Amino acid sequence: MNPQASPKICIVGGGLSGLATASKLQRLLPNAAIEIREATHRVGGVIHTERLGSYLVDHGADMFATNPPAAIQLCEELGVSNQLMQPLAEDRGAKIVCQGRLVPLPEGFVLMRATQLMPMLRTPLLSVTGKVRFLVERWIPRRRKTGIQHDDESIGEFVSRRMGREMLDRIVAPLTAGIYTADINRLSMRATMGPIAEMEAKYGSLAKATAARRRTGQDSVERNSTGARYSQFRAFQGGMIQLIQSLVDDLPAETIHTDSPVQKITPRKNGGWQVDLTKKSLLCDELVLATPPQVSAELLQDQCAVAAKLLGEIEASSVAIVILGVDQSQIKKPANCFGFVVPLQENKKILACSFASAKFAERAPMNKVLIRVFVGGAMQPELLTGTDQAIISLVQEELAQLIGLGGEPEVAKVVRWNNAMPQYHVGHLDRIEKIEQAIEPVQHLTMISNAFHGVGIAPLISQAEKVAKTIAGRYQK
Repeated sequence: MNPQASPKICIVGGGLSGLATASKLQRLLPNAAIEIREATHRVGGVIHTERLGSYLVDHGADMFATNPPAAIQLCEELGVSNQLMQPLAEDRGAKIVCQGRLVPLPEGFVLMRATQLMPMLRTPLLSVTGKVRFLVERWIPRRRKTGIQHDDESIGEFVSRRMGREMLDRIVAPLTAGIYTADINRLSMRATMGPIAEMEAKYGSLAKATAARRRTGQDSVERNSTGARYSQFRAFQGGMIQLIQSLVDDLPAETIHTDSPVQKITPRKNGGWQVDLTKKSLLCDELVLATPPQVSAELLQDQCAVAAKLLGEIEASSVAIVILGVDQSQIKKPANCFGFVVPLQENKKILACSFASAKFAERAPMNKVLIRVFVGGAMQPELLTGTDQAIISLVQEELAQLIGLGGEPEVAKVVRWNNAMPQYHVGHLDRIEKIEQAIEPVQHLTMISNAFHGVGIAPLISQAEKVAKTIAGRYQK
């Protein structure tokens, strides 16, 4: 690779994907002239942190996974690993609402796989019938091949087929919905739970796969977890905005341009692109679209209609996060956990609740509790039509029932993320493959999005590294 190469690179979108791509490109092509054009007034996208009074509040993700290692490696590259911290040891674990009560998730259960048997047999989350149905999973035949090259099914179909409807409705669906804010009966198994689908294909059942992993010690972390492997997550002392700020600080000051929406992109006859802004145009050798699918679809309409159509078919859900800061004494029935999820069968209006101050130090003052409650998603979008105050009131009412919350909060705020969570519906990976095939002939154009190969921070940074290497590879000696 020629480190002296100095292409002009324009990245459309200043969220995590755009910033991480720029950072990776700068290391691979130190003489490149990189510009980021962000339509809004700030960078970071759904990652943002603010201080509300004496509370430190993340608006979106409040931690990231260390596996895959892309995110932790980026922190090392940026020199900010010393600013990371693990979740607190006390009150680790998750709970599920069952008949109006908070019930601990069985120890060793992670997403849809039980790494310990006895906790599953003791849990009140399942009836006797549900437990028997779970136990016979070992003898349920694997799914027959349909002859389609890229076979897929929904998570709802997979779990119902292997472990029964009760396991789906009472445990797996609320846990998964808490991550993807999705309709479990449309969510792609291959795109969101690929490793588990592969376990069935390889071993014939999840029970047999778990037994094999136990013999090799692969499930040592999972066996001591309840819902999430908290030791494998990290957060920043000052909130996730520190990741965004570290990326901003890593780039030359002239790199980032906010309030700079891109109106149109046009390929140049001699190669490269013309990027039309509101009042001017700029020329570049490489163009990266780090924008949501709908935005990318509009920009690509005249350049690649096939990709534009497919991008436009990727749906997204909306969610509201209700942030409450309260005194500890206002909670009469403490949850004593990091958070809980709510099955649809409970007829509640909240999806999930996270106690941010229980997870991380210095999120709230002494004897105060910072709560984040998730409302809406693919299954209850109508709730988001209400006013902020109406949403806060319904959350207070349901938390009064579930954790005995009383009185008025010191801090109350609604953060709305409209169409922010891409939905990985059945057939998602095939659609993305077709999009990438359609884009491939379009020279010097690359795309990256959390709608493609993973919604988490670590998978997105992995994508950014691949994009940067692809572009840098075009400037080899």
